[in-house]
Amino acid sequence: MSNKSPQQYWKRNIRLVLILMAIWALVSFGFGIVLAEPLNAIKIGGFKLGFWFAQQGSIYVFVALIFYYVAQMNKLDKEFNVDEQ
Repeated sequence: MSNKSPQQYWKRNIRLVLILMAIWALVSFGFGIVLAEPLNAIKIGGFKLGFWFAQQGSIYVFVALIFYYVAQMNKLDKEFNVDEQ
C-alpha cells in the first residue's frame, strides 16, 4: 500500500458504499413509495412513473450501482496497490 494506510482504504470504501446505498434508498423508497403519487403524473411506456420505479426502476438502479461500485473499487484498489493483477 506504499505510503497509504489500510484505514484510508477502508474509509474510502465504506464512504462509497454508504453513498451508493443512500442513492438506492432514495430511488427505491423515495421514488417508489414516498414520491409515487407526484411521479404517477408522468408516464413511461404506458406505465405511471411511480409504479415503474416501485416495480422495475429501483432494480435497474441497483444493478447500475453495482457496476459503478465495481469500477470505483478497481480504481481504488489500483490507487492503493492492492489490485489482483
